[in-house]
Amino acid sequence: MRKQHKQRESAGRYRLLAALTVLALTGCAVTPKPLSLGERQVTLAADRQAMFGTQEALNGPVTLQEAMARALKYNLDYRVKLMEEAMAQRQLDLSSLDMLPKLALAAGYTARDKDNASSSQNVATGEQSLVPSISTEKQTRTADLNLSWNVLDFGVSYYTAQQQSDRVLILQQRKRKVAQQLMQQVREAWWQAVGAQQLEGRINSLLKEANKALEDARQVEQQKLRSPLEALTYRRQLLDVIRQMGMIRNTLSQAKPRLAAIMNVQPGADFEVAMPSDMPIPTLALTLDKMEEMALLNRPEVNEARYNERIGVLETRKAIAKLLPGLEFSVGHHYDSNKFLVNNSWSDAGLRISWNLLNLFSAGPITRSAEAQLEVAKAQHMALNMAVLTQVHVGYLDLQGRTRQFALEKELNDVELRIYEQNRNATASGAQGRLPAILADANAVFSSLRLYQSYGDLQNAYGLMGASLGLDPLPNSTAGYDLPTLAAAFKGAETHWKSTVSGDPL
Repeated sequence: MRKQHKQRESAGRYRLLAALTVLALTGCAVTPKPLSLGERQVTLAADRQAMFGTQEALNGPVTLQEAMARALKYNLDYRVKLMEEAMAQRQLDLSSLDMLPKLALAAGYTARDKDNASSSQNVATGEQSLVPSISTEKQTRTADLNLSWNVLDFGVSYYTAQQQSDRVLILQQRKRKVAQQLMQQVREAWWQAVGAQQLEGRINSLLKEANKALEDARQVEQQKLRSPLEALTYRRQLLDVIRQMGMIRNTLSQAKPRLAAIMNVQPGADFEVAMPSDMPIPTLALTLDKMEEMALLNRPEVNEARYNERIGVLETRKAIAKLLPGLEFSVGHHYDSNKFLVNNSWSDAGLRISWNLLNLFSAGPITRSAEAQLEVAKAQHMALNMAVLTQVHVGYLDLQGRTRQFALEKELNDVELRIYEQNRNATASGAQGRLPAILADANAVFSSLRLYQSYGDLQNAYGLMGASLGLDPLPNSTAGYDLPTLAAAFKGAETHWKSTVSGDPL
């Protein structure tokens, strides 16, 4: 009877345990809950404020230096790189903490429903030699404070921290690369915006005159003042001018929005760019040998490859350190509330050495793997050096070609403008109709467009040449990070660029 009662109690406990387990598993189940339309709408205002709310308002025409300053300060992609660098620095701080000794504090409470009683048995006879007794209370409290330091873990953590510090430097080089690319995009977009703003008035005036002439041509055709073929040919030429000018205007209208996106200006904002007074041709007086040396010393990609090599060397050392025996020192203080103990608190110290003998068999593969990683880093470095040297030569030839092309476009634009002036004077004097002047004006607009595009390409090639040499668009340190200070710093960096590529020493 008593046995059946115990079995029923045991079965009841199992059922209770099963019910609790099912309840716990049900509570841990998570079902996907998509964001509602209202929740998404709530975040729109906060997102827009985060994107544009903290920016300084546009005040006056935007110079190239101000555009660069705004891009560096507000561009969201560049902000991501800054945050990645900050995160890597925090990870370096964490990896440095791994070199410290381990200080562990533990406390516990134990309670049981029955005494932890035990008895002894005679080994020879198998009979009980002592009556059941206890040496532990039903409820006990413990506390431990241990300080331990493993020499092997310290060595491995030391190499890991050095690798992480090199990764921080790598992110700094990547940030430099992103800044160079960003400033190159600003330079290209700004000069496109300059050309678009300069030609906008001329294109609108030409379209207005062409549309007026087209309306007159329709009247002439309706009144049959000319032969049908002559009237249709006249209209076709006017329509062709209007079509081409409309295509150019549509293309140029996208220049400012592109620049605004790079500066992180709110889409649709109306602004003007500062018109340059002239179009100076950038010069490059350095020899190719000097440019190759500058590129290999300054390029962010090459410096990143050097740091990767250093990480590979440290990986080899770390792999060797893991094969060594581990030596651990420890010291601690302990407390136990058990009243049966003679000493409820005590201290201890220890020295322990351990060595995984299987490391003797894996030492060869581990070291060879680390050495192979180092060799790969070296090979990548050499391949990158070759790519950098090629970019220097290609950039140099491209800059020369763009310079020649701009000189040709400038001379051709002068000719087209003089032809337009001659036709305009002839039209004003009544010596000819309006169509030759309109066509000459269209050709002059095309020529001016090609001139600005050619100069933009020249400036772009000049910027790419500086980037291929590893020249930073901004000095390492500035007096501040407000827009006027950054714009002045960019102007000073531009002056430094010109003195550098003109052959003056760095």
